[in-house]
Amino acid sequence: MKEARNRSLYDFKETLAAELFEATTYPWEILPLIHDFILKLGPTLPEDEYEKQGDDIWIAKDTKIYPTATIIGPCIIGRGTEVRPGAFIRGNALVGENCVVGNSTELKNVILFNCVQVPHYNYVGDSILGFHAHMGAGSITSNVKSDKKLVVVKGRDEQIETGLKKFGSMLGDRVEVGCGSILNPGSVIGHDTNIYPLSSVRGVIDPDSIYKREGVIVRKRG
Repeated sequence: MKEARNRSLYDFKETLAAELFEATTYPWEILPLIHDFILKLGPTLPEDEYEKQGDDIWIAKDTKIYPTATIIGPCIIGRGTEVRPGAFIRGNALVGENCVVGNSTELKNVILFNCVQVPHYNYVGDSILGFHAHMGAGSITSNVKSDKKLVVVKGRDEQIETGLKKFGSMLGDRVEVGCGSILNPGSVIGHDTNIYPLSSVRGVIDPDSIYKREGVIVRKRG
């Protein structure tokens, strides 16, 4: 399933976790590794740029954290990022540079590449969001199936058993998710794809696509 591989989705230069992506084939293989990777990486970050705050939390000195935000480690937040009022970072979160984590947004076991925006009432759990990905207001990644079974990634002609009970979504670089959308467990959205508002998305979506609704997906014109 080439379109769901790390190298098809992401520019590794836009994350501190590049070595994890280089060492694996599919991005969901990284989800169980985030916790230990942050604990290893945090102490190596340059002290002139990052400050250790609390247990296993490293925050860039020019990051703007509002007083009512809650951050639980392990966590790394990169330079130029803004964490707005009411945000809840629940741990195992590697947030890149120049990101926005907005009002009432919740993060848990995630990697956000540089310049990601999750600015309004978003839930992002057990997920990876690529460079310049953006989630519209109220859009969420659902990370557990209703039947509580293990998540299977479903492409057009192939299925991959992940062995994971908790697996949200893998968003490629520059993905735009419309307001109020639900990304169902195991969704993989190819780079430069747009998701219409109020969508319910599942499976693997090709890059450079426009997802209008289930069964109606068109390729962007070059």
